[in-house]
This record gives sequence, C-alpha cells and structure tokens, in this order.
Amino acid sequence: MSTSAESPRDEVPPAGSTAPGAPRPLLDVLRIGVVILDPGGRILLWSPVAERVLGWPDSLVLGRPVTDFVASPCALTGGAGNVYRELLRTGSWRGVIPLRHLDGRTVEVEGRGSLMRRPDGSPFVLANLVETSLLAGIEQELAALDALFTASPLGIALFDTEQRFVRVNESLSRLCGVGPQDLIDRTVLEVLPDHMGPQIDAVQREVLASGHSVIDLVTLSPDRRGARSVSFGRLTDRTGRVHGVSCTVMDITERREATEKIERARQRLALLDDIGAALGDLLEVAPVADSLAHLLVPRFCDYAGVMLPSAFLDGDGGNGDRPRHTPLVQAAVAAKRHSPEVDRMLGLRETVRFTPESVFGKVLAGGRARLLDSAEAIAEATSPDDPKVTAATGLGIHSLMVVPLRARGKVLGLLVISRAGRRAGFDADDLALAEEIAGRASVSLDNARLYAREREAAVMLQRSLLPQTVPEPPGVRIGFRYVPGSSRAEVGGDWFDVIPLAGGRVAFVVGDVMGHGLRAAATMGRLRTAVRTLADLDLPPAELLERVNRLSDDLAAGPDDPMMATCLYAVHDPATGECAIAKAGHVPPVLVTREEATGRLVARPVDVPDGPPIGLPDTGHEEIRAHVPAGSVLVLYTDGLIEKRGEDITDGLDRLCETLTGPGGGEISLEKLCDTVLDALVPEVGRPGHGAEDDIALLAVQLGELSPGDSASWVFPARGHSVRRARSAVRHTLRDWGLSSVEDSVVLLVSELVTNALRYAHGPIGVRLVRGGSLLVEVSDPLPDPPLPRRASPEEENGRGLHLVSLESHRWGTRRDPAGKTVWFEVHLPDGPPGPTRHRTGR
Repeated sequence: MSTSAESPRDEVPPAGSTAPGAPRPLLDVLRIGVVILDPGGRILLWSPVAERVLGWPDSLVLGRPVTDFVASPCALTGGAGNVYRELLRTGSWRGVIPLRHLDGRTVEVEGRGSLMRRPDGSPFVLANLVETSLLAGIEQELAALDALFTASPLGIALFDTEQRFVRVNESLSRLCGVGPQDLIDRTVLEVLPDHMGPQIDAVQREVLASGHSVIDLVTLSPDRRGARSVSFGRLTDRTGRVHGVSCTVMDITERREATEKIERARQRLALLDDIGAALGDLLEVAPVADSLAHLLVPRFCDYAGVMLPSAFLDGDGGNGDRPRHTPLVQAAVAAKRHSPEVDRMLGLRETVRFTPESVFGKVLAGGRARLLDSAEAIAEATSPDDPKVTAATGLGIHSLMVVPLRARGKVLGLLVISRAGRRAGFDADDLALAEEIAGRASVSLDNARLYAREREAAVMLQRSLLPQTVPEPPGVRIGFRYVPGSSRAEVGGDWFDVIPLAGGRVAFVVGDVMGHGLRAAATMGRLRTAVRTLADLDLPPAELLERVNRLSDDLAAGPDDPMMATCLYAVHDPATGECAIAKAGHVPPVLVTREEATGRLVARPVDVPDGPPIGLPDTGHEEIRAHVPAGSVLVLYTDGLIEKRGEDITDGLDRLCETLTGPGGGEISLEKLCDTVLDALVPEVGRPGHGAEDDIALLAVQLGELSPGDSASWVFPARGHSVRRARSAVRHTLRDWGLSSVEDSVVLLVSELVTNALRYAHGPIGVRLVRGGSLLVEVSDPLPDPPLPRRASPEEENGRGLHLVSLESHRWGTRRDPAGKTVWFEVHLPDGPPGPTRHRTGR
C-alpha cells in the first residue's frame, strides 16, 4: 500500500483521469483525500489525493499520529471536547483543520470523520479531507445559482435530456400561472397550449441536438395578451456530457407595446413622407386625389374616398369657394379589394349628396374631423336607406373617419377612410394622423387648382398671341401644329408665324422664349410683334435677327428678368425658288426633297450658320441662300419636338429625319405629315391625360414656284435707251395679261424708277413683274444705298419720282439684296386678277 517517497506521484495522473488541458470532473477539481485512522489516531491509510493536497507521501505518514501533521494542536479540540470523544459519542465529526504541507506552509482543509467497525468489531476512523478554498468557490457558485432561481425576475427552468422540467423558479410559475409542482417531470407539450407547445418542443430538440443556443425567441403568452422572450441553451458538465436544456423566460409585453408604438410612429412618419413626396410633384387635381387614396390603402385603411366639387376636376376651381349645398363628386377611390358592394359604396366620379345635418355635412360646413369607432355609431350618423351605407355594412366596416380637406381657411372637400373586418379600429392617434395627411393633401390640391387656373390663363394668353389665321400665299402650302405642354409643365413661349412679304415672297418664323408661365407668353407676344414689324421692312434674315437682338432689352419683362430666346427666320421667293434662312440659337430646319430617280422622299437637316440666341451679346448672324426644288417641304419646329431628358438632342433630330424619309407616292399631305411627326416623336400627346414635356410649334411648308405665265423679268444695260426698252417690255406684258387698266400708271412708275437707277447706279438694271393678289413691280440696281424720297419745289424738274410712286401705288418700299438694292411697288388689280392670299384658321 505504501509507495516510495521518490516516486513522482504528482506528475502522473491517477487512473481514469482526463488528459492535461481537458475539462476535469468535479471530484478532480475538489481533490477529496481519504485517510483511515486507528482508535489511537495513527494513520493506517493515506490516499494519493491526500498526498497531492498536503505533499506528504504515504511512506512518511503511515503509522504516525495524525497530530504530527496538525499545524495547531488546539485545532482538534472544540466546544464538544476531544474529536475522538465526539466520534465515540456521535459516530461522526465535521470541522476545519489546519494541516502542515510538506513544504512547511499551512493548508486549511475541511474534514469529515466517521467511526467505522471491522467485521470483528474493532473500530477505526474513516476521514475525508477537502481544501476549504476550493470548496468555498463551489459553495459560492451553488449559492449564486440558488439566488438566481429565487431572486431573479426572469423565469428560469431546467430540463433533462427527456425535456422534462427538473427545476423551475417562482417567476416562471407566475408567468405560466401554475405552481412549480405542476411543472416538475412534465414536458412543454403537456403544459403549454397547442399554439405554443409544438414550437417550443421543436426548439428544445434542436438545441439538444446541435448545442446552438436560441436567443430571444418571441412567443405569445398562453392567454395571448402578452409576449414572452424565451432563450434556450444546452446544459453540459465539465467533461462535455449533456444533462439537458436551460430556459429563461422574460415578459416583454410592455417592451413589445413600446416597440409597437415606436414602429407605428415610424410608419406614420414614413406614410407622411411618402404622401408629401408623391403629391409634391403633381400639378393636377385628379392625380393628386388618386395618389392620396391609393397611398392610404392598405397601409392606413381598407377603403378611402376623396370627395371634391366637380369644378375642381374640370380645371375650373375659381377662387376655391364652394357654393353652399353644392354636391361633391367621388374624385378618387381606393379599396383593398373590389366587389359590387365596393363599387356601390365608392362609385368613381359619382355625385355624392348628403344633408347638412349628417356627419358629412357638418364636417364639410367647417367642423372638425369626426371618428366613428363602431358599426353602431356609423349607422346612427348616416341614413340607413342610403345604398352606400348598406354596402358599407355588408363589407363589415366598423371604423370610419371623415376629415375635411381644408386649405387657406376654406374647406375644399372631404377625405373619408374606413377599416373593416378584423383590422383594429381607428384611435385618437389615427385621427390626428388623418388630419395631418388631409392638411398636406389639401395644400397639394389647392396648389393644383391654382396652377390649373394660372395655366389656363397663360394658355389663353399664348393662344391669343399666336396667329389666329395663317396666310397661304401663292406658291406655298402650309401645314402646322401647336401643342402646349402637358398640365404638369407650365406653358412656354413657343410660337410660329407666316408673314406675306412684298413681291409674293413669304417669311416663315419659328421661335422659343426661354422660361414658362405668363411672363414667357407675354414676352413671346412682344417678340412676335417685333419680328412682324421688322419683316415689313423687307430686311434680309440675318439683319432682321440682329435688329431684334438689339431690341431684346426693351422686349424683356423687366431689367431684373432678361430675355433669351431662339429664333429661325426664313424668306422664300416663289418667283425664283430661292430661300434665305438665318437662325439665332435655334434647332436647324429639315428639308424634305424628292429623289428624281426613285421619287423617294429624303429628309436632311439644313446646315444654317448658328448665331447667338436673342438676348445675348450679338456677335453677328449669318444666312444661307439656296435654290430649293419646287415641291420640297421645309420643316420648322421648336426643340420640344426632338428634345428628351437624358438624351442628346441630335438623337431626336435623327429620329425626325427618319420619320420624314420614306416612299413618296403622290402629293405630299402636310396635315398627315404633321400628325405622323407628332405620333412618332411625342406619342404621349395622343393619350388622354398626357402631353408633351414642353410646348411644341411645328410648321411644314411646301415650297413651290409661280407659274411661268405669272411673272416676267428683264435685265437692261446702264444706257439711255434702256428706259424706252423697259417701258415697252412692261407695256406689252401688261397687255398680254389683260391689265390694260393699270398700264399707263405702271409704265410711268417703271420709267421713273429705271431713270433713277440709270442716273445713280451705273450698272445693270433689273425689272420684274409678278402677278398675284396684286401686281408687283421690282426695279433693282447694283447701288446698295436706298433712295431717299424728298419733296421737290415747284421750280425743280427732278426729285419727284419716288413721290409719284407713293401716290400711284398701293404700297412701295426698298430692300437690300446681295448684289445691291431693289425698289418695289404694288398696284391693285381692279379687273379681277388671280384671287387673294388664302388664310387658314390656326390649329
């Protein structure tokens, strides 16, 4: 039994112990040493654990009195007398003994002794020794566990591997509503309701199998009135053996209610934000009402209706006053589901009538919002004979709010929202939220009403400033469209014009004033008037744009609101087929010509030098002059036709050319051409409730030539006989045309103008006659300076030519040409020449 003192027992783990570093069993941690003493107190047995505790090998202790190892002899005496007498008297002893370690230090152990007897009746003492330091730590842990079970507000339960309750505390018993004795040795399937037991049982099995803890599993309390947070963890000892599952339960009813309140508040704020964002960009009453209704369902209610005066929906909101007893219209409706009952209750665009004494009438009259929180309250506040009320009852509506749509102190209409079925009814917080929603929606509705009124005024102003009739002089055919922007966009400053000029020539104008609204429309009117006034001076296109640009400060709305506009000005002469074009920052025109070989129509942009927009510092404008084949179509337009967000404007120009290119069988229909262009480039214009993003002005002009029999021209050298030859050529032509009645006066005026040109110009003299709505006579020479009319004295023989022209002609004027100047005059044709210029009503 004894061992050598040199044996390294402390380094060799006892049989059955775990490997170094592995968790040790509890008995290994406590190190309980076993000692056997004879009746005289001599040591008969000294266990290896005792050796590890005190360091003494059994070879040094066996046969020696135990008192040899006691640090203080008096420690073996106590209030009950000698330890041996206590053992003989009671058969057991317990106490704390300080013992000496082999290295000289004192080790305090707790000892337990028992008096035992051999088979022959001889006594001996069996004693167990445990270090008090280790034992105190375990006792503290056990005390902490007991305190946790007894003092913790959390419900705590321990389950064995069969998932049976083995220990529960009072908190858990209170949460479950049963006593601890009703839980021990039972499973959750036997204790919990059917809606909870299988779920908790499955979680316990998963925790036992995987060892993964489950934290904060939220379940309803057995009575479904509260909420519990349940956590599970697997119970294992120091060796890893599984003993069961631990469970903690916390009542989170108040926390859940607080969280739900916070979440409801967050959802309400989110709903307000969404409504503000959705309605903020809308500028029409109907879309505002429709968006409001659909944003509320199903997030806030099950059914929603927006009631407004019909005038609001027709775009005639006036000043917002609603005449007394004016019926409302269901402007917008939304429902979580649609059925015949829903359609009867929420008939879109149906007229809604109610008495002033009803809840709807009282709210509409300026009262506060009303909450009807039960089906009975709804029935009492409404008419039972109303089919809408009957439908609402059939839908199970049990909570309803009627909220006024009030803006700027005036009630515009009503917002009616309701909940049905199992959904919780509205409360005071919901009513406050509904009033806030109605307030924001009312501002959007009123803004839409005001915008519609202002836009209508701007559209009326713009249309009044556009051409009311479009002339169609001989030699040209006109097709045009003006498309105002959608109601979401303010009216712009786009315009076009067709201006007959002297000599049968025609000017075509298209422009776009930057900006929107009444100011842009008014500026457009001033600019159009300026262009028409300058066009009457018969200026070349480039010079006309430069003069308009110099007037831009006077045309602007004010010194703090400078004007900027783009403009294209073209002049076509049907007698020669020549076309002159200049532009100021405008998109290029497109020319559609017919291929001679195939007859196919080909569209190409016209390369016109670009000058600065009107309103910017003038750096000069240039023009091009080109002969245009008869039958070609010149297409002028504003940028709203080809411009799209996020796209280069050249892409739109390419689409326009592709649309205008194609087979060209038969005569070109300008009306069809305009419709085709709009359908291809802005298809949204044709859809109800939609429109172009910007205003569009489109002008298509088929450029022709006068018939050879309606014009005649000559060029005479700068010699004296040219006056006679000019008179003769004009006289014969007028006779051939049957215009003898004006022959004398016209020949006289031609003679005067040719004589002036011969006297001052010293170059070739051109004479041209054009027969149209009137007779045009032009005399050109290489001198660029226009003649200055003066009143000659009675004694002078010269200086009366221009005065005579002004007296005898209907009108006259001068213009500069690239090769000089032209003096022209017109004479009425009293004998019924070809008809006057045609006019077409603006479209």
